[in-house]
Parts: sequence; structure tokens; C-alpha cells
Amino acid sequence: MALTACNSLHHETSSSPVELFNGKNLDGWKFVLADPNVKPEEVWHVKEGVIICKGTPLGFLYSDLNFTNFRLVVEYRWPPGSKPGNSGVFSRIHQPFSAIPSCAEVQLQHGNAGDIMTLQGMKLAADQPRYFSVKKHELAGDIGGVKKIQDQEKPPGEWNRIEILAQGPKYTVWLNGQKGNEAEGVEVIKGPVGLQSEGGEIEFRRVALTPLE
Repeated sequence: MALTACNSLHHETSSSPVELFNGKNLDGWKFVLADPNVKPEEVWHVKEGVIICKGTPLGFLYSDLNFTNFRLVVEYRWPPGSKPGNSGVFSRIHQPFSAIPSCAEVQLQHGNAGDIMTLQGMKLAADQPRYFSVKKHELAGDIGGVKKIQDQEKPPGEWNRIEILAQGPKYTVWLNGQKGNEAEGVEVIKGPVGLQSEGGEIEFRRVALTPLE
């Protein structure tokens, strides 16, 4: 596991949107990688206002700032001409950190974008529509999830906009302007948000978060 610290931005109590990605570099972010021999800049870099993630090795980029309740907007795409792969948006990440941490994830995997999952045994209510679970996953431990309502992804190469509203134990997701999912009983815990490296090259051009009381 590799950890690299960057400078923080400002405190969570701001009521206005926090642009977690400044469009220039990865100040305000830290890194976790499954392979400690790989330098973070070999996986993540910024070019022409876009965060480019190579997708290997497994790991994630996470914010210096911690949040519990928030509205998060992320714009992403699978690079033009490439095969769509796998990634996710993490939130409420908590220790111990590993390449796939204990957290809530909104799936970006092509074909499953909008699924809401909890990893490494993090709590999620089972008695709700579209619920699924995976026990003792080799890398992600016990997984709880709620499948998306419908497919709302744009064709590979085009930019997608995913919006995540976390309010106490409820998560709601919109993809490209349409409500795509909601889940109840998500464990309420304070932690950073993150972007995943998971086997597919992916690009991000905006990560903006509004903290909520």
C-alpha cells in the first residue's frame, strides 16, 4: 500500500461547493495503491484540466477533507477509443485503508453505473428494493448493494455527470440528469471521498462537493 500526502483545501463547514479538483494538479488528494512499488504519478496525473487514471494497480485517490452529509458532482468518461472498464466513487471511507477500503461506493463500472454498494462489511439495510449482497469477496469483503433503477450511461467516449446526495442513512444518485438509484440504511460515518483505480483507464474533469448539515 502506498500513501502520499498533499495539501488540504479548506474545512468541511463551508456551505458553498468545494471544488476538490482544482483543474491543475492533485493538491488536496492522497493515494492508496495495492502495489507499494508503484509511484502514484504512474497511475494518476492531470493533463489539460482532466484527471487521468491508468486503472492499474488497484487503489484509490482520496480527499484530504472529511465529510458525512454532502452533495457530490463528478464528471467522468471512458477515454475515446478505449474499452470501457471499471471504477467507482467512494465516500465515508474509513480505516483501516486498503486497496479496496471500507466505504460506500457508487459504481461507475460500464453497464452498472449508478449501483450503490457498501464494502468491507459497512452497513446497508437489506430490506429494500433491488438489494443484493456478496459475502467474503476476495478483495472487498462483505458487500451490500442496491442495483440501479435503469441504464442512463452515455456512449463510451462521452462525458457522464453523476450526482450523489448523502443525507444520514440515505443515498440518492442521479446520472446524466435522471434519478438512477436510492438506498436506505447506509452507515453514517465521517470520512473522505475518493475515486477508484480498478482495471480500466478513466478520466475525470470535475469533482465538486457541497457539505450539508
